[in-house]
Amino acid sequence: MSIGMISFLALCVFFIQVPQGQTGCAEVDSMTEAVAGESFLLGCISCKRREEVPGSAIVDWHFKPAGTEEFIHIFHYEHPFPTIRHENYEGRLEWQGTMGTKDVQIGAIFIHNVTYNDTGTYLCTFHRTLYLLLDEEHVIINKEVELTVVEEANPELTAVISEIMMYVVIVVLQLWMIGVLIYCYRKIYAENEAREARKAARSQNKFIDSKDPCDGVYLE
Repeated sequence: MSIGMISFLALCVFFIQVPQGQTGCAEVDSMTEAVAGESFLLGCISCKRREEVPGSAIVDWHFKPAGTEEFIHIFHYEHPFPTIRHENYEGRLEWQGTMGTKDVQIGAIFIHNVTYNDTGTYLCTFHRTLYLLLDEEHVIINKEVELTVVEEANPELTAVISEIMMYVVIVVLQLWMIGVLIYCYRKIYAENEAREARKAARSQNKFIDSKDPCDGVYLE
């Protein structure tokens, strides 16, 4: 399954699972299986309860390697500046969250050139400030992602079903096109037959009209 197809499926899930009352944001869990040597999107979404309330957010990512107990700070984003905080991730992390505003609701990051050492627990933290009419409200939201790094991607059920449906649609479209071609061929053939029949009828009528009316009449 290609990265493009996986991204497409993730976007489909994102737009399908929009909760009631929120039209611009949906909290979707991150994928948890990365392929060594490729890029991987660590998803983290924290939607505001009320979209009309202005706010701002700072996002931090921490990482706890498998088999350890302590988190290390690897990434910090405060609009508009992303900062990599750990040397092991220098040049490998890329901000893929909300752009162009301090009101961050998507805190996703790309990990490039994934290695087996990236296996572990990732903690995404939103430090959100809501600007209410009379006061400010400060909220902290934590989301964890348990990441496993594998040699080859294991197709998920949703991806398998989607791929099967894609081939089914292709086959159905091909059969439909064949049916349309057969229908058009039969229609054109029938019209040609009718045209030839009309020509034959007109030729026969002209032949009858052109016969000498005296043929067959003999004088005594």
